[in-house]
Amino acid sequence: MTDQELQTLVEAISEEFFGKPFRHLARFNRRLRTTGGRYLLQSHDIELNPRHLEEHGEAELIGIIKHELCHYHLHLEKRGYRHADREFRELLKQVGGSRYCREVSGGRTRLPYRYELVCRACGMRYKRKRKMNPARYRCGRCRGKLSLRELAPADGG
Repeated sequence: MTDQELQTLVEAISEEFFGKPFRHLARFNRRLRTTGGRYLLQSHDIELNPRHLEEHGEAELIGIIKHELCHYHLHLEKRGYRHADREFRELLKQVGGSRYCREVSGGRTRLPYRYELVCRACGMRYKRKRKMNPARYRCGRCRGKLSLRELAPADGG
């Protein structure tokens, strides 16, 4: 699907489900990694992640478009356009948009646990992905001193 076809689809969905025109730009943005799309408050444009179309199909993309159009129309009407606002949730439910999108490949990379803080007093263990200075912290259970231990690659899981 090209950006022009996407623009036409967004305009059609806006008219059909919201009864209002979409007068700004809709485009694909390959740099989006952890989200299905975003509504830009300054320019009122909508950017969508093309991987959702490739991996999950057009139905998933339409749900994301409805979600972003809820932000768009509510923001332009100066009503509650944020995720936590009741107006946003009600409009999203009314038009059948998706509240959350499915994960796609190429998103966040999960780091393995590489370090472990061990309490010298009670033995409590805290796994960490990044190295940190144990002298600056205390055990949350007994307030004892901590020592840092590097985990072997198989340990971390």
